[in-house]
Amino acid sequence: MANDIPVRRLDLGYFIRPAPETGGPEPRVEPVLAYLVRHDRGLVLFDTGIGAADPETEAHYRPRRRALPEALAAAGVALADVSLVVNCHLHFDHCGGNPLLGGRPILVQDVELATARGGGYTFDELLDFPGATYEELAGEAEIWPGVHIIPTPGHTDGHQSLVVRQSDGTVILAGQAHDFGSEFTSDHLARRAALDGVTQPLPPYRPWLDRLTDFDPRRVLFAHDCAAWEPSDG
Repeated sequence: MANDIPVRRLDLGYFIRPAPETGGPEPRVEPVLAYLVRHDRGLVLFDTGIGAADPETEAHYRPRRRALPEALAAAGVALADVSLVVNCHLHFDHCGGNPLLGGRPILVQDVELATARGGGYTFDELLDFPGATYEELAGEAEIWPGVHIIPTPGHTDGHQSLVVRQSDGTVILAGQAHDFGSEFTSDHLARRAALDGVTQPLPPYRPWLDRLTDFDPRRVLFAHDCAAWEPSDG
């Protein structure tokens, strides 16, 4: 019988991606979303919002933050209730609330933490703050029954996604594995066409999609897109 592990989206603000980074003539406003996973063993927080940045980064992205304690309070919980933190990766718009959760295990891929500590990647005060407690992973892990971490490299070498079993089907918290649900759809269909034996040329797709598909996802949720992907068969 499938586990019933509720997932709640948290709105942690937004930022303005400049036109040169959007591939079009206009800037784009993108949400910053985190997810709260309620498990029998405790609460998992997937990403923690936008951290403080230097003046150059602030001017470049013009972020507007919603405080993590406020977002959690709207979900009926407090910082002290969070048991585990999982960051999809350690850029400042995904790990910004980590310093508020000192002493809680932060689960990251070992390659991600090593890259972040190499400099020029994120802000040091968001990384090695008082009470920072990292649990480094080297690949897949089932952290609690029905909750899996799966490496999904691309945006960063150490990017990871969270797979959550629910009574009505698996939910994948994909972070920034894809920027948008439409990009996930394109990759999913490229994989389907390849498996159907459609004649090349075909667009490539991310190889870890094979592993995510093993979980038969019913919903895929993203860090910078409010839309959710669902399979066409319902």
